[in-house]
Amino acid sequence: SSSQLSSLPLQILFYVNGIYYIFYFLATLAMIVYKSQVFSYPDDFLAPDLAVLFLMAMLEVPRLYLGCKGNLREEEAALGLSLGLTVGSVVLSVYLLAWQTYVLWADVVLTAVLLCAYGLESGLKVTAIAAFVS
Repeated sequence: SSSQLSSLPLQILFYVNGIYYIFYFLATLAMIVYKSQVFSYPDDFLAPDLAVLFLMAMLEVPRLYLGCKGNLREEEAALGLSLGLTVGSVVLSVYLLAWQTYVLWADVVLTAVLLCAYGLESGLKVTAIAAFVS
């Protein structure tokens, strides 16, 4: 008898995170544009803040793809790679939360929700990898 080891809560979280990240990206981009118009945003700092946001978006696609693929196919390597990309996304999120030029309360709320989702997803990924290996 074969048993299914893939995680339904993890798969649902991948879907929800994909939708939320689109909202997060658009809202953060809009806030960066807003801050550049309203505040005296130094030109030297605008490019790095935008670069971090776009780099994060480029990491998000393979992170979610590998996570979904790894979970559904019960492949610990793909899920582990997705977990590694999540670490990179967390670092970039912390940059946007703590070190970007101007941090608004909306930045804090949006990024805190994203970091909580990453944390929950990472815990479920580790649990799924452990189930796949055993």
